[in-house]
Formats: sequence, structure tokens, C-alpha cells
Amino acid sequence: MADPQTLTAAVDRLADRFRSMPQSRLLGPVDGHPSRAAAVLALAAGLAGRALAAAGEPAREFPDAGPFAVGDQLAVAGRELAAVAGPAELAAAVAEVEAVDRLTA
Repeated sequence: MADPQTLTAAVDRLADRFRSMPQSRLLGPVDGHPSRAAAVLALAAGLAGRALAAAGEPAREFPDAGPFAVGDQLAVAGRELAAVAGPAELAAAVAEVEAVDRLTA
């Protein structure tokens, strides 16, 4: 089982990589997604949705702020989930972040 710090560390590593990634890599396609940025946006949206559900809040649309913002969006969504999720949910989220990290490497 994971703890909040494990999720936060995994999210921060991936977010930092995307914050410094050049546009050509951000927009490059990966399996199942039209771009690396789209893969991270989908991850961030999923984490944010699970954070809302864990907090008893209704689902909301997750904004697409563009490829240069996905690192920040991921960091915020991951921290929100880390603040409200239980150990099993945290472990699942860490596994997802690590999978997207490998996919977008």
C-alpha cells in the first residue's frame, strides 16, 4: 500500500519532466494517445475525478489548458488525490502515474 507522500513524489517527478519537456516531445504521439501531453492530461483528469469522488464531490469537467500546462495540472490533481484517498486508492494512483511515466519516456 502506498501513502500520500509516495503519490506526491511520483506525480512531482513526472510533472517536473513535463514542465521542462520541449514542444516537439510534448506533442509527439504515444500508444493510445495523440501526444505525450494528452496522455498526461488524461492521467490528471482521472486523478482529479477520483479525488472529487473520494471527497464526496460531484464530477466536473477537467479543463485542457494546453500542452505546456499538463505538468502543473498533473501536480495539482495528484496532490488533491493524495489529500483524500485511502491506501488502496493511493497505490492504484501510483501505479497509474508510473505507467504513464514509462509510456511517455
